[in-house]
Amino acid sequence: MLMIMVWGLPIFLFLVGLIVFVSNRKHLLSMLLSLEFIVLSLFLMLFIFLCLFNYEAFFSMFFLTFSVCEGALGLSILVSLIRTHGNDYFQSFNVLQC
Repeated sequence: MLMIMVWGLPIFLFLVGLIVFVSNRKHLLSMLLSLEFIVLSLFLMLFIFLCLFNYEAFFSMFFLTFSVCEGALGLSILVSLIRTHGNDYFQSFNVLQC
């Protein structure tokens, strides 16, 4: 029963983040927030996996480093899109345009 609770919470968080990512496609900021939520739930799953099998949690630091870099890259893209287009709506700009 404890294993179901331990693995059930991160899987539930991942699925909720995935549902929010798929359903809320109007603003870029809300999509970036849901992606960060998915990454944090994946980090929780990775940490639980590493703790259950008594591995070192050093790999989780690499994962956190790359997720922070991904978040910073997403925010920089958001800032550049807001400066060029004035808002973060997906309907206001063409994604295929150079």
